[in-house]
Amino acid sequence: MSSLAEHTGLDLREVERFLYREARLADEHDYDGWEALWTDDALYWVPAGSPDADPQRLMSVIYDNRSRIRTRISQLKTGKRYAQSPPSNMRRLISNIEVVAVEGADTVVGANFLLIESRERGTTMWAGRTTYRLRRVEDDIRLAYKKVVLVDSAEALSTLAFLI
Repeated sequence: MSSLAEHTGLDLREVERFLYREARLADEHDYDGWEALWTDDALYWVPAGSPDADPQRLMSVIYDNRSRIRTRISQLKTGKRYAQSPPSNMRRLISNIEVVAVEGADTVVGANFLLIESRERGTTMWAGRTTYRLRRVEDDIRLAYKKVVLVDSAEALSTLAFLI
């Protein structure tokens, strides 16, 4: 019986290192480093309401293709995104990481997260489940898809002007 890692070339430890790095880059506002993790055909989705809602028909918190990810990063780097001026102090905990499927060239990974955001208005905790599609591009792992389902996605959300 073969493992998923044998079919993808991505073992769990390699996946964990990538997810931890992606979280650190976002938490430390290394926008260029974070943006460089994405593939050219990337999709970044944070559903509002139902996690299975059709993002083509219903509102999402974020539903960005690669071009929109680049635009979002450019806006954050200007310093004129006032909801993030000064930037939030953040730290993420990533847990329950598991390789759940292989779909073509992509390794589908699930993980839970807890994000602590500190601002002048106080501390906010964000929690949820993230689904990633990771792809080996040459010698590196890249992020082809990221879907973040917030625990409280059906509730009114305060500003999410940072990178979830």
